[in-house]
Amino acid sequence: MILRGIPWTIPVVVFLVLALEFAQVKGDADFESVRVLMTKDSSGKGGDPKDKYWHESVSFHPHYDGRFIDHELDYEDQITNLTSLMQSYLSTMADLGAETWIIHGTLMGWWWNRKIMPWDSDIDVHVAEDTLDFLASYYNMTIHTVRTTHAPRGKSYMLEINPKYVNPSPGDHLNTIDARWIDMLSGVFIDITAVHRKPKHPGVMFCKDSHRYREADLFPLRDSVFEDRPVKIPYNYAELLQEEYGRVSLTRTRFAGHVFNSTSMRWERRAKKGS
Repeated sequence: MILRGIPWTIPVVVFLVLALEFAQVKGDADFESVRVLMTKDSSGKGGDPKDKYWHESVSFHPHYDGRFIDHELDYEDQITNLTSLMQSYLSTMADLGAETWIIHGTLMGWWWNRKIMPWDSDIDVHVAEDTLDFLASYYNMTIHTVRTTHAPRGKSYMLEINPKYVNPSPGDHLNTIDARWIDMLSGVFIDITAVHRKPKHPGVMFCKDSHRYREADLFPLRDSVFEDRPVKIPYNYAELLQEEYGRVSLTRTRFAGHVFNSTSMRWERRAKKGS
């Protein structure tokens, strides 16, 4: 596609420059390779073991990528950015034909009201092993500009694959997250973990983070909606949530300083005492 009013050579030159730059990113994608607005790396790279790929921002919050931000967002901004993050991920994976499904606390948010729980900044999804191979082969370190509800003009997100994903062993405890979908302005991200079939154990699946599943609990995936986007969820979602968080988690309407309003179907933040 040629952009109207812009010489066709300009997009081509820009593409080639970016391609050459990111083609040089090998192993750990360092700060200088990916930074956008930041002049200082606020990740935890300096104190991490050399074999660890991801360097969470231990200086202010482990669920932010310090290559792109140096502070935690306030309550409302975090919700807005996480919503856009989720919408952009689901839309992009659908466009790429990459099957994915939500899991852990993100699935719990779906259970309650089809939205991310407002206190939860730890967003988790699964992909199959062959899907991760596909993403690593063709889309590692690619940047996607996606329009979302809160960013109608589009925001930039990067898909980054941990090269150590090729070792599926839970023994590689420094690299339990296989890939991330990262907001290049706010630094929030989605953890992407591959699900593997356990050798010599038919019907048993596992992730590097030591979670184990019965294949029949995951598949066939169900179709639903999450953050106003089509999403896939595990087949036995209720049983998986009960196993991980307990039966009470499916009915408890007060948690983490919030109360669930069954009329508005929203988690509402409780006012602090004295305010």
